[in-house]
Amino acid sequence: MAAGRRPSRRTVLAGSLGAVGGAALGAAGTAWTQRSTASPSAETSSAVPVFGPTQAGVARPATPQPFGLLSVGDLARPDDVAFLPDLGRRIARLVSASPADVLPDGPAGLSVTVGVGPRVVKARRPDLPGTKPLPAFGGDEQVAAAADGGDLLLAAYAHDPNVLPPVVDYLTGQVPGFQQRWRQRGFRGPGEGTIVRNPLSFYDGVTIPRTEKELAENVWLDGTLAGGTICVVRRLRLDLDAFYALPVAARQRVIGRKLDGAPLSGGAPFSNVNLDAKAPDGTYLIPADAHVRAAHPSFTGSHLMLRRGYAFDNGETDAGLLFICFQRDLQTFVATQQRLGQLDHLMRYVTPTASGTFVILPGYTTSTPLGHDLL
Repeated sequence: MAAGRRPSRRTVLAGSLGAVGGAALGAAGTAWTQRSTASPSAETSSAVPVFGPTQAGVARPATPQPFGLLSVGDLARPDDVAFLPDLGRRIARLVSASPADVLPDGPAGLSVTVGVGPRVVKARRPDLPGTKPLPAFGGDEQVAAAADGGDLLLAAYAHDPNVLPPVVDYLTGQVPGFQQRWRQRGFRGPGEGTIVRNPLSFYDGVTIPRTEKELAENVWLDGTLAGGTICVVRRLRLDLDAFYALPVAARQRVIGRKLDGAPLSGGAPFSNVNLDAKAPDGTYLIPADAHVRAAHPSFTGSHLMLRRGYAFDNGETDAGLLFICFQRDLQTFVATQQRLGQLDHLMRYVTPTASGTFVILPGYTTSTPLGHDLL
């Protein structure tokens, strides 16, 4: 590419997200409507375990599937969650038995995560965490009322994007009185674990809880909802043209890391940032308004968040990040987002278009059904 010529948004996305994301973009969405005729590989046909103390789609699989589909809707009666045990059984059947009428080519690494919104928790168990909605943040005036909040979250992930719409349609069709608010398809580039390049071409998912101890301290709830967690979903449209118009060095200062993942304070890719490191002239190596500084938990006094985000592209200029995070206390996200709104240079390129918080219900088994904590 000639020097000084700005790449198009779609070219940038395809290049930064790798072959998987680029294929979805290059096909202009056809991957969602055309089923492959090739035999599924062992990897794409393998199942993600459904049963356990926690739900799939939060910490397992360790490397998130490359495709996701989120559906958010309302219930006719937020106090009526009698459908949850049957919903869990149907999810288990999809993943393990793979009924041909819904998944003719197998589960494709399918997992489905179920969460309930503040109205549901408050109606059923007002003494439990998860009764508070998200407060309004700067820029949230762009979020339409239909895309703000919700009673039920279904988050489906798989190696094959074609299995997700029929799965979500089938499951939401089993929920009495379900009225969809919004849904969004997402995709991730190749990577190990949670670390993946985001639509800005920088690595995301670097500073998160990883060990079982860290997950217990930062993510999982205890008590009645032990094994559950608080989820925040934010669909963030990114002004990619404006961001990529910046020189590479300026983009790196906005984020606080180099393109290879190394912090501007020094170190190897994915090293911890040193917020105190200074240049000889006394200026901070990581700028005061850099994203990694603004988001650092040492400033918010909060716990870590487990992030498993996806990119999205709805065409034209509606593309960006489907931000998904999990924490044991909603205040962890709230304090972080409020600080970002005050200090983070990156927020100049971000417009939220959907937002909500949900309690991801604890895991379930054949004898302890989904939602037993609310029944």
